[in-house]
Amino acid sequence: MKPIGLAADHAGYELKEFVKAWLTEKGLTYQDFGTYGTESVDYPDFAHALGNAIDTGVCDRGIAVCGSGQGISISLNKHQSVRAALCWIPEIAHLARQHNDANVLSMPGRFIDEATARTILEAFFDTPFEGGRHTARVNKIPLK
Repeated sequence: MKPIGLAADHAGYELKEFVKAWLTEKGLTYQDFGTYGTESVDYPDFAHALGNAIDTGVCDRGIAVCGSGQGISISLNKHQSVRAALCWIPEIAHLARQHNDANVLSMPGRFIDEATARTILEAFFDTPFEGGRHTARVNKIPLK
C-alpha cells in the first residue's frame, strides 16, 4: 500500500500531528509534505506538494488541513488526479467517499477538535466508493 500524503499550513499543523498519530495507531504509513511547525506559511505550497505526489502516483490518498480547510482543498483540486473534499462532520466524509470517490480529505483545523477529526477520519477511510450511477458522475468531472 502506498503512503497516505499529508499537507497542512500553520493553522492545520496541530491537527496534522494528531492525524499522524491516528494513522500510526491504525498501522497506516504516511508521507508528510509539511508544514513542520506553527510559523506562518502559504497553504498552496504544501497542497501542491501533496497534489504532485498524487498526480505522479507516489500517494493514492491524502489528508490536508488548513484553518478553514477551503484554501488547501481549492489548491489540491487544481491537480488532475485529486478529488479533495472538505469535511467537517463524518457524514460529509462518508458521502464524499461513497458518492464522489474523494481521494483527499480536507479538514478545517480551526473549527474541529480531535474527537471530531477522529470520527471524520474513520468515516473517510472506512467508506468505499459505491460506484454504479456515481461512476458516470465522477467521470464527468472535467480534466485539465
